[in-house]
Amino acid sequence: MDSIDRDLINRYQGGFPICARPYLQLAEEVGCTEQEVIDRISAMLDDGTLTRFGPLYDVEVFGGQFTLAAVEVPEARFDEVTQIVNGFSEVAHNYARNHQLNMWFVIACEVADQTADVVARLEQATGLKVYPFPKEEEFYINLRFEV
Repeated sequence: MDSIDRDLINRYQGGFPICARPYLQLAEEVGCTEQEVIDRISAMLDDGTLTRFGPLYDVEVFGGQFTLAAVEVPEARFDEVTQIVNGFSEVAHNYARNHQLNMWFVIACEVADQTADVVARLEQATGLKVYPFPKEEEFYINLRFEV
């Protein structure tokens, strides 16, 4: 990763330009070409530096729901269960924790009423109890990871 990649990643976290040619605007800001910005994003997605590139929407404004969920996964099944959970299009991201509930992920549903169905399908697919923790209150903390 070079200084341009670092600069692009840091800029992505602070707001992507909203204009007719956002990649061109970024290119001008970091000192490269529009195509190079596009190619760098693709390369970082391909090599896993970035796991996702796209907008974040407030799903609740549109009638949807985000729900944090946790599962106690036997260590011997962790990779298997990870594959199953990550196979659900409603799972936004998934991470391991050093805790009895050792797998945590976010369920993102377009309609709030879908969450219970997704939890039931996850339980059926994994054979494990899924503990949903729906958001009760939102706190905006503007988390950034400077690279």
